[in-house]
Amino acid sequence: MPGPRKLDPPFRIDHVGSFLRPQELLDARKLAGFEKVGEAKKQGSISLDELREIENDAIRDVVEFQESIGLQSITDGEYRRGSWSLDIMDRVEGIEIRPQSGAYQTQFALNPFRPPIPHTVAKLGRGEGGLVLDDFKFTSGLTDRTVKATMPAPMILFRGARAAVSEQVYPDLEEYFEDLCQIYRDEIADLAAAGCRYIQLDNTATALLCDPKYHDISRQQGIEPLDQLRLHARLVNGALRDKPEDVAVAMHLCRGNNAGSWIGEGGYEFVAEIMFSEFEVDAFFMEYDSERAGDFEPLRFAPKDRLIVLGIMTTKTPENDSKDELKRRIEEAAQFVPIENLAISPQCGFASVDIGNPITVDDERRKFDTLHEVAREVWGETS
Repeated sequence: MPGPRKLDPPFRIDHVGSFLRPQELLDARKLAGFEKVGEAKKQGSISLDELREIENDAIRDVVEFQESIGLQSITDGEYRRGSWSLDIMDRVEGIEIRPQSGAYQTQFALNPFRPPIPHTVAKLGRGEGGLVLDDFKFTSGLTDRTVKATMPAPMILFRGARAAVSEQVYPDLEEYFEDLCQIYRDEIADLAAAGCRYIQLDNTATALLCDPKYHDISRQQGIEPLDQLRLHARLVNGALRDKPEDVAVAMHLCRGNNAGSWIGEGGYEFVAEIMFSEFEVDAFFMEYDSERAGDFEPLRFAPKDRLIVLGIMTTKTPENDSKDELKRRIEEAAQFVPIENLAISPQCGFASVDIGNPITVDDERRKFDTLHEVAREVWGETS
């Protein structure tokens, strides 16, 4: 039986990628015409080049912040995005972002945000600068630590299903799937050539299938939930088909993260067996900060050669659970996964959308300080 994968990366303490934006950056985005997530850019009073310089300065600061709190994996904080996913999808040629329609009608639990739906209106293509390639190149020049590239998993079809893909453009969905996966294969190849050795695919689509209400939506769209789940695995694996051996890929599972709110709930039991057996990734970042995520028993399906990063620290509120409570959760998870195969992180980003969660930078630092203390007490190490 194969043994556990070596940490590095992911690291014993890791993170999902986004950090709170400074007010200057939020103000600059509005001046550039980016007023609300999911809405089209308006005419701005500053240029995109001016915005980019402000982004560059903010990214330099957030890289220094990550280093100062002891992180070994570094991101750009997702500071060039208004949304963790929509901005990246909008970089794909042939995609148009539209308001919700059809069977997919849902909003966040604590705010009125209704995630829009990517529609495929022309042949898919990879835009200039790639999905996150240019972002990675800039950030990698700012640190000698491991820079992680984060991007949404290739499940553009999840919200809109077949109705969101033009039948005139793609009469055969298999051609659509192949074009989509090829964009990711090309992106990963170029990231690797640029020195990237750590990629994270953010996957709400699979995590939301933990919630029975998304089973109902899937059936209304003509797809059985388990068939949908297997399609997710096929798309992720197709995207990673030519991945270099020395590039680690983690998949982050999240039930939504918008201004401290969520869009789904439910334990992993429904997805666990297929997820752990069919998704060909190196590590699973799993949301586990509240009762909404259920218990740890689904981890019994986890392969012995994969890492499970327990998202036991919430990013949705300022409060922390005690160290004893966090260590208790690790002990519970270790009943199903060898302790050496576990790592810990916040359950999601601190700002999956630009306005961020209702916390402060001091809260961010305090949460990581606690995770470092827990890791030293449990494993004797933090990286």
